[in-house]
Amino acid sequence: MSDSRIPGGELFSIYLKGFFMGAADTVPGVSGGTIALITGIYERLISAITELDAAAIANVFRLHTAEGRTAFRDDLLRMDVVFLAALGAGILTALITLSRIVETALVEYPAFTFAFFFGLIAASAIVLYNHVNVNTPARLAVAVVGFVFAFLISGASSSGGLPNTLPFAFVAGAVAITAMILPGISGSFLLLLMGQYEFMLGTLRRFIDALLVVVRGGATAAVIEPATTVVVFGVGAVVGLLTIAHVIRWALTHYRAATLTFLVSLMVGALRLPAERVLANGTFESALSIGTVVLIAIVGGAAVLALDWYTDDLEYA
Repeated sequence: MSDSRIPGGELFSIYLKGFFMGAADTVPGVSGGTIALITGIYERLISAITELDAAAIANVFRLHTAEGRTAFRDDLLRMDVVFLAALGAGILTALITLSRIVETALVEYPAFTFAFFFGLIAASAIVLYNHVNVNTPARLAVAVVGFVFAFLISGASSSGGLPNTLPFAFVAGAVAITAMILPGISGSFLLLLMGQYEFMLGTLRRFIDALLVVVRGGATAAVIEPATTVVVFGVGAVVGLLTIAHVIRWALTHYRAATLTFLVSLMVGALRLPAERVLANGTFESALSIGTVVLIAIVGGAAVLALDWYTDDLEYA
């Protein structure tokens, strides 16, 4: 049980660590979970997530009694809510501020941006491959299934075949949030795989812009549509933390090699999407343009490999 009276300096430190986690998860290929490992809060984060209990909401309706207030306080302590709130605020700040930069890059320099994403994802797959051992027919089958699944899904995503609907936003939120407990797997990568990455970036920007208009006394109509999508995505994330996160932790505990094999295969298969986007948006009329794209992909890959070198003594679990 954690103390709810966290000193202000420690709260700010937790907030900054959350910001770095959010910054990592803004781009496909870099994991917020890895940042949590580096900054020394991974175990506390997992402990807090696994302590989340929807049943605690019942005590909210008993706050008018001393017994209810005591029970509610005990729930907050057990779930380490102050820590999660500070961390979440940092993550949210990074997503709001940096997502606009990434979206601009996707619009203005799509080929270069997707080349960078290609390098990030490819290097992440290489890093995780060191934790994979495909030495049985079952693991080989898992690898093939993961690759084929990601290859087909990323192809549908690239061609616009996957819907940008509220139910799909809910699923995307539930799946993407699992990156918080999977060092090496990026939430943005999962969104990219499902064809929701650019859509959610744009939706978040429109929501923030419309919200600022409302704050300045403008009409509220424009905020409703993007706010609905953001809220549904957020609800999906909460549900994912309470369900999918536990399933993946169980899979890593009992079938670690097969689970990591599947995840690496997803990354390799999903490289189809950034590769197709680079080819569709790039101009390859000279050796200079081709070299620039290749160089940017190498820079992206080098960033991940450098991060892996720095965290070489940390255990991916």
